[in-house]
Amino acid sequence: MDDEPGMRNFLVRTLRPRCKHVEEVADTSEASAKLDAQPFDVVILDNVLPGQNGVEWLAEQRRRGMFADVILITAYADLEAAIGALRAGAADFLLKPFRSNQLLGALSRCLERNQLRRENAVLRHELNVAGDQTLLRDRLLGNSPAIEAVRELISRAAPTPSTVLFTGPSGTGKEVAARSLHALSSRAKRLFVPINCGAIPADLIESELFGHLKGSFTNAESARPGLIMHAQGGTLFLDEIGDLPAAMQSKLLRVLEDKRIRPVGSEREQPVDVRFVFATNVDLMTCVEAGTFRADLYYRINIMEINMPRLCERGEDVLELAQRFMEDMSVQLGLPTITIDDKVKAHLLSYRWPGNVRELRNLIERALIVGSFPKSFSSIETPRQGRNKSLAEVERLHILSILRETGGDREKAARLLGISRKTIDRKCSIWNV
Repeated sequence: MDDEPGMRNFLVRTLRPRCKHVEEVADTSEASAKLDAQPFDVVILDNVLPGQNGVEWLAEQRRRGMFADVILITAYADLEAAIGALRAGAADFLLKPFRSNQLLGALSRCLERNQLRRENAVLRHELNVAGDQTLLRDRLLGNSPAIEAVRELISRAAPTPSTVLFTGPSGTGKEVAARSLHALSSRAKRLFVPINCGAIPADLIESELFGHLKGSFTNAESARPGLIMHAQGGTLFLDEIGDLPAAMQSKLLRVLEDKRIRPVGSEREQPVDVRFVFATNVDLMTCVEAGTFRADLYYRINIMEINMPRLCERGEDVLELAQRFMEDMSVQLGLPTITIDDKVKAHLLSYRWPGNVRELRNLIERALIVGSFPKSFSSIETPRQGRNKSLAEVERLHILSILRETGGDREKAARLLGISRKTIDRKCSIWNV
């Protein structure tokens, strides 16, 4: 933004060959309108403008919820202007006249700093809310017909902007599939931002998703963009969408329809360019009928549903997964691998895996630490011995054996099985244990 046509022409000629999108404006009112219409990564701002100087405009925009980096340009090299620019939230400061390489250097620093901030924020979020390790999270392994059908649907959906809903029991690899979708899309070079809706406290989820301004609530000591803004240009993955609080469901519906968000305490709605991908391990239609999930949100997100098969439905994929977990986790833990012999393979193929892939991974990790497969697992009957037992009975025997191994510690047993403590409690109640 500069009121001098010659300077604007120089800026556009320098930046346009190197930037995806460049806009030019001559005054602050036009600049404000541009910010309301679409997102920008960097704003180049002249300090001397008619009516309102650049520092004043910048301070006002920060109060309204602008998070873009700003490079301030000025013809006056006074310390007071530089300090004012930094206090108002400028990321860099250029003194006229400047060369094109100085401008490009400042722009590069802003973009790199912005990318690092986004990556660090997403990484911190993943570390804070991750309930388990992310091993193999980017690889959808296996060659069974069930997983090949999933791959086919992902390959068809990936090039489109359509919303995708992954369904299936816990531990079937819904996040792995969502990452695969992102990797095959045109957004693959931008961030994939995963959010577990059930892992964020209800009173914090709006701030986490939409961001907030300084002073917008207690302990909001500085402005912070939300995870949706960090996913700008990329993919936002909302896992366990059925756990989203009712108040947030209506706000999310509006974001999906308008592609705009309003940070907590902000006057401005921020435009966003994000692909939304969802996952759930519950029947959302049942939740709709029970009144715990909005029907309009359900129909809005259920454009393309991809159901993830249970591990017991994937045949010999369990052997490929077990071997890959063994190889990768032995390196990660610094422990020697354990041979998966024919007897172990028979057990892997015969077991029904109520915790799905997550339970398999936990089993391999436990075996590496102990140095052998656990006795409780070795006692699981082979297909010839156990063909008359029902799936429910096999599941009951295995869960009870893990409970015996942990001395009745249900929390530990749930972690080993890769299922929730609530599931353990519910099943024990049914079995009168």
